[in-house]
Amino acid sequence: MMVLLAACGGQTASQQAGEGEKKTEAGAEGEKKFKVGISQFVEHKALDAAREGFIKALKENGLEEGKNLEIDYQNAQADQSNTNTIAQKFAASKQDLILAIATPNAQALLQNVKDTPILFTAVSDPVGAKLVDNLEKPGKNITGFSDTPPDAIPNTIKSIKDFFPQAKNVGIIYNSGEANSVANVKAAKEELEKLQLKPVEATVTNTSEVKQASESLVGKVDAIYVPQDNTAVAALKTIVSTANKNKIPLFVGELESVRSGGFAGVGFEYSDIGYDTGLMAVKILKEGAKPGELPIGYPSKLTLTINKEAAKEQGIDIDKLPKEAMDKWKPQWIEKTETK
Repeated sequence: MMVLLAACGGQTASQQAGEGEKKTEAGAEGEKKFKVGISQFVEHKALDAAREGFIKALKENGLEEGKNLEIDYQNAQADQSNTNTIAQKFAASKQDLILAIATPNAQALLQNVKDTPILFTAVSDPVGAKLVDNLEKPGKNITGFSDTPPDAIPNTIKSIKDFFPQAKNVGIIYNSGEANSVANVKAAKEELEKLQLKPVEATVTNTSEVKQASESLVGKVDAIYVPQDNTAVAALKTIVSTANKNKIPLFVGELESVRSGGFAGVGFEYSDIGYDTGLMAVKILKEGAKPGELPIGYPSKLTLTINKEAAKEQGIDIDKLPKEAMDKWKPQWIEKTETK
């Protein structure tokens, strides 16, 4: 009888363990899975870093691709018509949240997606682009992070004058069809005029025109400035090549472009604003926050960075730069240009 009872008890324990395992599996299967769409305007280091930072924030807060998160990543390849196609696809596929990386994609999503929460990152002028009416209370179904803190562009332009006091003309290469670029260039021109520097514009409509635009500035300018323009930055190698060949200092609008061959720029890490945008996504997906109630964010830390290798390639002797400028800016240094 004791053996029989022991056998029955063992069998019951085994059955209970099995039932417990089934309950655990059921709980795992019952965990909510989220679908997140990512619409990116073009692949270049800054926007890629923003995307990677966004995904990192999700993962560190319990939302991991392949487990409880499905990510549909779409790239518009710098084609405006593709942004609308992607937006329409996401509108039809019922995502839980959509991330727009860059202004054109955010505009297309806002036009096509009415109910799904939309976040944007790497957008220069959310109000000017008509994404939001109010930075503190965006309203609608959209919010996010801007990549243009108020001091970034003025400081970059001031650094041109500080490091090259004899400069008179500054070339600007940008896509006049990008709302964010128009806003950036307007701010840059206002600062140039304050410093009695003449802006010389070279506009493009796509990446294939960037080489010719940069070459058109040779002999006309004392420095070149590339703002946070997706078209110009996507073809930055051609601008760097022109600057190096003709010994023209190249100033850029963000740190990834300094790493890629720009001489200097005042900026921040795009991975940081991507990460902060990801934290917004966590609030929306896991805590039920509404996008329209989350204020627009800005990067908090700005740094002037100089690329030593780029300086040499562009004929700049760092030891002969004005001491007053070096003391004022206390730049961070990049030793070599990243070629990837």
